[in-house]
Amino acid sequence: MTRWISATAAAAPGTMAGVEATDEALCARVAEGDEKAFDELVGRYQGRAYRLAWSILRNAEDARDVSQEAFVALYRSAARFRGGSRFSTWFYRILVNQCLDHRRRGGWWNRLVDRDPGDDQQPALTERQPAPADDPAGDIDKERMMARLWTAVDGLAPRQRAALLLHVQEELPVAEIATVLGCSQATVRVHLHRAVSALRKTLR
Repeated sequence: MTRWISATAAAAPGTMAGVEATDEALCARVAEGDEKAFDELVGRYQGRAYRLAWSILRNAEDARDVSQEAFVALYRSAARFRGGSRFSTWFYRILVNQCLDHRRRGGWWNRLVDRDPGDDQQPALTERQPAPADDPAGDIDKERMMARLWTAVDGLAPRQRAALLLHVQEELPVAEIATVLGCSQATVRVHLHRAVSALRKTLR
């Protein structure tokens, strides 16, 4: 499935009649059975979907599987998208629900992968600036801090982690996170407050 999506996404056209189609327009075409429109959406969101799934599940294989499942769900339920929110919000809700369901099925905590700073397939929670060439100790300190940060993120409750990553990594506003998680904006703010408090406590 991963190979199929990657190959078809690469072959998908990026424009329609010289004008790039919106995500919402492509989703409407997917609802009508347009596979090229589906390939284009996959091409646009495949990287982001994997990054978010990995950040929640912390396992490369699980992230690939769940992100593929989310795209399959997108294809099957495209007709349900009514345009009440942005397409990205609607799709992230599908993806996050897939991640949370996967975690509830159990066993994920036994397969957490080690954080390897040299693995460029492991996305970062924040952008890391390279240390000056003459300060190797500073670089080591930054790597240690990132490892501590991810350890703290691992300890968050599932919805707290999802809310935090959607806010920090995907830069979604609280209103859209509420739509993704299917809760009120007040609940999202509580999740974010508790997540940040927990991280500060751990890192302190």
